[in-house]
Amino acid sequence: MSSVQLQRAADVLKRSERLVVLSGAGMSKESGIPTFRDAMEGLWAQFDPEELATPRAFQRNPRLVWEWYESRRLQVLAVQPHAGHYALAALEARLAQVVVITQNVDGLHKRAGSTDVIELHGNITQHKCSADCRGAPTLLDLAALSQDSVPPRCPYCGAYARPNVVWFEEYLPEDALSRAMSLCANADVVLIVGTSGIVQPAASLPYLAKRNGRAFLIDVNPERDEIAPICDLYLQGTAGSILPRLVALISA
Repeated sequence: MSSVQLQRAADVLKRSERLVVLSGAGMSKESGIPTFRDAMEGLWAQFDPEELATPRAFQRNPRLVWEWYESRRLQVLAVQPHAGHYALAALEARLAQVVVITQNVDGLHKRAGSTDVIELHGNITQHKCSADCRGAPTLLDLAALSQDSVPPRCPYCGAYARPNVVWFEEYLPEDALSRAMSLCANADVVLIVGTSGIVQPAASLPYLAKRNGRAFLIDVNPERDEIAPICDLYLQGTAGSILPRLVALISA
């Protein structure tokens, strides 16, 4: 990546009035969170991750699924946002609109200070009633739940509590996906960070932005990904190394 490319990206971002950021697993990996499949080690190495991340798996063995996700939740809470997360949050003070749409479930964007974050796949640090008895999602305070059973029970209806994440075979939250699609269709710039461009339906969002909104696409990734061919700029490198430099250039 040349300094000319970096400056061009900064110039485009500086003029943006409707910036959308799309972030994926690479963003989280920089903070020390292994990807979903990489996390299958030690006690969990014997399992296929899809065996632990479906409604059927939870019905079949709720305790096993609960313990797997609790181990992941504790792992997430032990790490911190990196410089790339903080750089995206800093953009809010410099641009008219910045919305982060993430496939990650770790909540690190919000912890870094980003105020408008669409978590397409939910948030692993949150828990909800598995029956969503009071609307989707019926969020529960884990600390306030009785620990008489594993998983604990919803205090309203008695159904098991579960992580507030989207499992395989489940639909993304309709409101979140609808807003994400609308934002991408109307964006003037889309900044794509640390995503492979494979997981649907999130992978279709850059194409929507390019086709409908004719947005300028900037791809930040250590390796060329599936989205790079349609992007106007490809900046090779990690979010933690490139995004702070972009913010510095915008602020100069």
